[in-house]
Amino acid sequence: MAGRSLNRATLIGNIGKDPELRTTPNGASVCTIRMATTEIVKEKGGGWKEVTDWHSVVFWDRLAEIAAQHLKKGDKIFVEGKLRTRMFERDGKTKFFTEIIANNMIILEKRNRQAGESTDNPELYVDFDSEKSEEDDNIFNDSYFTDEEKPSENL
Repeated sequence: MAGRSLNRATLIGNIGKDPELRTTPNGASVCTIRMATTEIVKEKGGGWKEVTDWHSVVFWDRLAEIAAQHLKKGDKIFVEGKLRTRMFERDGKTKFFTEIIANNMIILEKRNRQAGESTDNPELYVDFDSEKSEEDDNIFNDSYFTDEEKPSENL
């Protein structure tokens, strides 16, 4: 069993800003969001406080299109995927950036909608499963990054 490993991330949280949808040069759709997860922790003095962590989530292909179409800032979602760390150079310094490559998403709660916009669409509460092609599996070959964020293939 020494050769086996598991890379899985599961989050439930709120979207911090509206999704950004882009297309790679080879035509794959890529959508990125920032997602907040909050927990309550006990302080040394006995009081309680909220601690919020921010996560970058990347959706690919059909799941990216669904995310861009249906998600908005403030929505609560369930995301499942794998962790990916990329490395890039900026101002002569090596930077590392960890993100979740999502393969599954469930919209749990819609928020911040305009008056008259329905949130009762049962289609939105369905489990969306990514159908990413094998050629899109290696995100380091897709140039959805800006020139400054180009990752190193040495990871």
